[in-house]
Amino acid sequence: MLNVPALTELRALFGDRMSVAGTVLAEHSQSESLVTAGTPDAVVFPRTTDEVAALAAWSTHHLVPLIGWGAGTSLEGHALAVAGGVTVDFREMAAVLEVRPEDRLVRVQPGLTREALNHELRTTGLMFPVDPGANASIGGMAATRASGTTAVRYGTMRDNVRGLTVVLADGRVIHTGTGAPKSSAGYDLTALFVGSEGTLGLITELTLKLHGQPEAVMTAVAAFPSVGKAVDCVIATMQMGLSPARIEFLDTDTVAACNAFSNLTLPLAPQLLVEFHGHPEGLAEDVRRFRELSGEFGAEGLQWAEQQEDRTRLWAARHAAYRAILASRPDAKAVVTDVCVPISALAQAVEETRADIAASGIPGPILGHVGDGNFHAILMVDPAHPDEVATAKALAARMAERSLRLGGTITGEHGVGFGKLGLMADEHDEAWQVMGTLKRTLDPLNLMNPGKLVPGAAQP
Repeated sequence: MLNVPALTELRALFGDRMSVAGTVLAEHSQSESLVTAGTPDAVVFPRTTDEVAALAAWSTHHLVPLIGWGAGTSLEGHALAVAGGVTVDFREMAAVLEVRPEDRLVRVQPGLTREALNHELRTTGLMFPVDPGANASIGGMAATRASGTTAVRYGTMRDNVRGLTVVLADGRVIHTGTGAPKSSAGYDLTALFVGSEGTLGLITELTLKLHGQPEAVMTAVAAFPSVGKAVDCVIATMQMGLSPARIEFLDTDTVAACNAFSNLTLPLAPQLLVEFHGHPEGLAEDVRRFRELSGEFGAEGLQWAEQQEDRTRLWAARHAAYRAILASRPDAKAVVTDVCVPISALAQAVEETRADIAASGIPGPILGHVGDGNFHAILMVDPAHPDEVATAKALAARMAERSLRLGGTITGEHGVGFGKLGLMADEHDEAWQVMGTLKRTLDPLNLMNPGKLVPGAAQP
């Protein structure tokens, strides 16, 4: 609990943009998955970098943790107050500050969502392509180094953030990066903060790389006779040098859930959703080559969607897949897995995961951005049955161990938070301790999103 002097000072800083109301605190105590933690002591809604800097100075004086909050769509408890403190909700900092079309750059505030950004860019001929599915905030996407369906062509947040304004734990404001396409001037501090999950500072501005809106877009959906054939088709597509903008896999259980939830009529078989961007001539050649290739792996019912409304409907259903899977088992909560392996190991990873889930008795539909080796199993459990929860967590741990054995990572895009904290030593060994050293250097009082990501962070 905040003491009276601390609360009085906080109210003086933010006025009616500071809340201790139960409904507001509860809103900022929720997670999209089974990962749960405590409740913040207060929530503030800053509007400027100066206000965030003043808040950090207040935090240091009163030894109160600060936890950044974007759109609340994270899955590993990144934005939950595991040790109390003040949640910093950036919804009031959601402006496009500057568009530089000639440099293909845009400067934004962290609370802006990716959909709102692309709406603002619609007349410029440019777009911000990183698409994690949820309408996440740009600041949250940078903090977790998010990616999503388009990463196979356009890269992740790591590849698309050029610079940041960050408020450090002691209230200092730093600016990282430049408008230049490259630099050799010292440490890459932008890369350090992208993926730091708010444990090193609070991001208050971002400069992002933009891409041209494609002249033509084609989306295809195809059914395959087996999971193995679908995954092998993905591997062959990438090895042949085709460059889809998206290539997504849905297993039969995921297809059934999407059909029911989004009123689709896809065949009950493993599916690939593929999208190509480009000039009309080049696109026609990509379509021809993929049609031939998918046929070699037994694809049936290959359908191409050229009209925007048809493409939008397909991708809306894919983005709703998580909700669709949850709806297939009412009252269930999800243990969400997020492994990523080298493309050469993808088929083995998926097949071993499927067999492990089948033997467990836990429903676990599989889907993912398989063009870059990233896939998810949505393990659905009844929270009232501890044995189900334990089984699902054991499955998730084995998925992580399998990914590491095959040369991959425990998380391709969701990040660590505290949900995957116990797996970090296995992936990074001594390098994880170096992360802890960086944390202690920039945040010696452990006030920036404590309990997450680094060694010594206590798990709830």
